[in-house]
Amino acid sequence: MKPLLYIVAAMIAILLVVPSTLVLIYPDPAEPPAQHTRESRSSPAANEAVKYIDFSVRVFRVENGKIDTVPLEDYVTGVVSGEMPAEFEMEALKAQALAARTYIALRLAKKDFSDVPKGAHVTDTVKHQVYMDEKQKRERWGSSYTWKEARIRQAVEETAGQVLTYQNEPINATFFSTSNGYTENSEEYWGNTIPYLRSVKVPWDTASPRYQETVTMTVDQLEKKLKTKIAQPAAAGSGTWQKVISRTVGQRVKEIRIGDKTFTGRKVRELLGLNSSHFSLSIEKNQVIIRTLGYGHGVGMSQWGANGMAKEGKTAEEIVAYFYKGVKIESGEKWLK
Repeated sequence: MKPLLYIVAAMIAILLVVPSTLVLIYPDPAEPPAQHTRESRSSPAANEAVKYIDFSVRVFRVENGKIDTVPLEDYVTGVVSGEMPAEFEMEALKAQALAARTYIALRLAKKDFSDVPKGAHVTDTVKHQVYMDEKQKRERWGSSYTWKEARIRQAVEETAGQVLTYQNEPINATFFSTSNGYTENSEEYWGNTIPYLRSVKVPWDTASPRYQETVTMTVDQLEKKLKTKIAQPAAAGSGTWQKVISRTVGQRVKEIRIGDKTFTGRKVRELLGLNSSHFSLSIEKNQVIIRTLGYGHGVGMSQWGANGMAKEGKTAEEIVAYFYKGVKIESGEKWLK
């Protein structure tokens, strides 16, 4: 029995010496899913480039109208918390951290803050990047706060100071939730060609709960929102009242005729409040049935695609290289100052 007592005593001693390590694995009753670990698959070469940068981001808080001054990596942690589920794979979280840090580096490089109140760099909304402070994270995550915060902070720390560049400048690291199976060429949505924002196939996004959605509205509602007129008997469900004229490289609607007007797919998405510009329309008993694929504008990195790649063993470096063509990962020190 004595050896057993020695073993128990030793285990108790270990628990007393290293509580912080155990907290990261079992933070509270709301534990992270079993498949998630703290392992990182990044290459040593990438990790050697990590360097903390002494810079603070001035965030305009829309709710109270104040400007918070937030250390860079705390800001990135708040953005990743607001923009990506903490349950996602570590390498996907790291890819998101790179995109978030690159976003603020690009704004600093351009030195254009005309779209924010004087003294601020960004707002805390989707106009720029969603940012959550500690209070907001605790309120949203509740008992899961400890492990979610530790998980996201690890992703941020392992990419600290790093940004994505193309031809020695920070990129416009756009991202969105869920693709329709493809990302979009930048010019197909925004009109301007950006060489690193090219359409790629994204087979992983079918796992997203936002991959497919169906919404309905009356014919009258559709006509009012689009300011068009659908002739009878088309309104009853027959006739050619709409026709897709062309599609983008990413398979979304590029141009479509609805009633007596022609629209871009993006315009229809905006006017009808659709999840994406990949949609189909039909009429059943005076109800317009709209089916969409994907969620978001479709340009840049698909977050669910990034998570799917990470599940297959891809690193953050491989993920960003897939969604942003020809980019490099380097220190953002020369812009973040």
